[in-house]
Amino acid sequence: MPTKPTSKRRHCTAEQKAAIVRRHMVDKVPVSDLCDEHGIQPSVLHAWHKQVADNLAKVFDSLEGGDRARAARDGELVRKDQQIAALEARIAKKDSVIADISEEHIALKKTLGVR
Repeated sequence: MPTKPTSKRRHCTAEQKAAIVRRHMVDKVPVSDLCDEHGIQPSVLHAWHKQVADNLAKVFDSLEGGDRARAARDGELVRKDQQIAALEARIAKKDSVIADISEEHIALKKTLGVR
């Protein structure tokens, strides 16, 4: 019975994948040449290319404004968190006052015999 040839799967690092896709996109190296050179299937290279295209927006999001803009956004988030905490404290105080007034109201109704 003939034995089935075993094929080893190649695992490329993110840097290797990026370099291969970059050569295709920037240097215009044909897919077939890159696949032969690196021992990968064209469908694999096309999948990597799709991943790059699908994640382009994230690249621009991370570059938006640089460090100062990112620090400003972080500062704004801190201010908003502080504002939320202050509003939550006001709500807790309001709830406490309402509970006290409700208790007094119920006690007064019982004293006066009102339903």
